Amino acid sequence: MKVGILGSGMVGNTLTEGFKKHGYEVQQGSRDKFSSISEWADLVVLAVKGSAAKSALELAGANNLKGKTVIDATNPISDDPPQDGVLNFFTDMNLSLMETLQDSAPDADFVKAFSCVGSAFMVNPEFDAGKPTMFLCGNNDSAKSNVSEVLDKFGWETEDMGTAKAARAIEPLCMLWCIPGFKDNQWSHAFKLLKK
Repeated sequence: MKVGILGSGMVGNTLTEGFKKHGYEVQQGSRDKFSSISEWADLVVLAVKGSAAKSALELAGANNLKGKTVIDATNPISDDPPQDGVLNFFTDMNLSLMETLQDSAPDADFVKAFSCVGSAFMVNPEFDAGKPTMFLCGNNDSAKSNVSEVLDKFGWETEDMGTAKAARAIEPLCMLWCIPGFKDNQWSHAFKLLKK
């Protein structure tokens, strides 16, 4: 599978190395390469700042994304500073960034993933308590299955939370994940869903 990473920041770099580690053919680039990368790729990863996500999709080209799985690793973090360790979002609770992105590229199959943990733990995280949980969502079951296979290789337990509307709940996990970091400089954690 050919994987195209849209974004050259820390998340994009981490995921690029992760896909290479697990034997995928990868191309990564910034704005001027988004169109050629998305045309070439079988699977596209959106790894840009949330406020730049919509323009990144425009640069990638709707036709290039048609019928492809797009992993949405973005979060709608605003430029306002955190308040008492809590990030500010530019979205509200009734419409997630991923829903907006899915609406802007309706022929692509978006799957929210990698958004509820820091980049240091995105690829094969190791915790004493075992595999952490990655929450994902999206409207296309086949696309979610594709992403689950990736997450299996990347050392995650996956939980499918349903359609794109579930991103309204998944994206704010970024806020929760960051609070211990901003308050106590504790960034070495991930979420785990426990079941009976």
